[in-house]
Amino acid sequence: MFWNNRTAFVTGATGFVGSYVARMLVEQGARVVCLQRDEVKANSLDVFDLRRRVTVVNGTIEDYGLMERILAEYEIEAVFHLAAQAIVGAANRSPLSTFEANIRGTYFLLEACRRSETVKRVVVASSDKAYGSHDDLPYEEHYPLLGLFPYDASKACKDILARSFAHTYGTPVTVSRFANIYGPGDMNLSRIIPGTILSVLRGEAPIIRSDGTPVREFVHADDVARGYLLLAEKIEDTTGEAFNFGAGDPVQMLDLVNRIIRLAGKEGQLKPHVLLDHKIEREIDAQYLSAGKAEARLGWRAEISLEDGLRQTIDWYRTNLGKLS
Repeated sequence: MFWNNRTAFVTGATGFVGSYVARMLVEQGARVVCLQRDEVKANSLDVFDLRRRVTVVNGTIEDYGLMERILAEYEIEAVFHLAAQAIVGAANRSPLSTFEANIRGTYFLLEACRRSETVKRVVVASSDKAYGSHDDLPYEEHYPLLGLFPYDASKACKDILARSFAHTYGTPVTVSRFANIYGPGDMNLSRIIPGTILSVLRGEAPIIRSDGTPVREFVHADDVARGYLLLAEKIEDTTGEAFNFGAGDPVQMLDLVNRIIRLAGKEGQLKPHVLLDHKIEREIDAQYLSAGKAEARLGWRAEISLEDGLRQTIDWYRTNLGKLS
């Protein structure tokens, strides 16, 4: 009953993860206000039929006046800041727009939250990418943030800014660092899981844009949304800190793609097309997280295994394949 009749503002709610957070809040009785920058086809709010259940405000996170107005007029108590330019390749191609959204947008929103009379809890989305490359794995929260490439660096800046507002001004803000997120409804089809699933369902050889050896970790979006809500609910104990969220099941990219082929019933019919016979320059060999702190402090652990989550996700795309063509 925690969220019943509370008002929450979700930035990035038209995106994949934001829509999961918005949906979970609505299901738990919250009044949800969402920020929409572009009215994109296959918008996640529409995919999950959420638009009629939330209030949508058009605008950008970089509009400081709009941030102040939303927090004041809707008497926002909780803020979930997930708006970001979230595609690594796009960040490399267009770093300025990435820095504008991920960095400038963050400090504008945090300043509006600091000045707000109603905001009591803020969760800012960082990422495992903020850590950059470390030899010792899994990443733990005390590791330095060494993200060097545009997306990674913007997430590291966002992370530090959030904790700076908490420690300098006492703003009730905490930071999430999630592993790679997947699940039904991801419209960013350039990501490896939805892209591979669609290729396989269409009878096409899935493409691996590396030599297949990098190791990554994947966590289901339902587990992610639950983690966000827990961070906000326990803000008195989490302010100024960062928390890792991972599933504890790192996987090599070639194995991941072969697993999707098997679960989709295409084993023996399709083989992945490995694009390179060498590592991509700037590709980090392995990234995965220790979620021990989240389990000890929040009681959170991933409940959906990669095998079950992939099976569920494949079923969703199979059912909705016509809508994505």
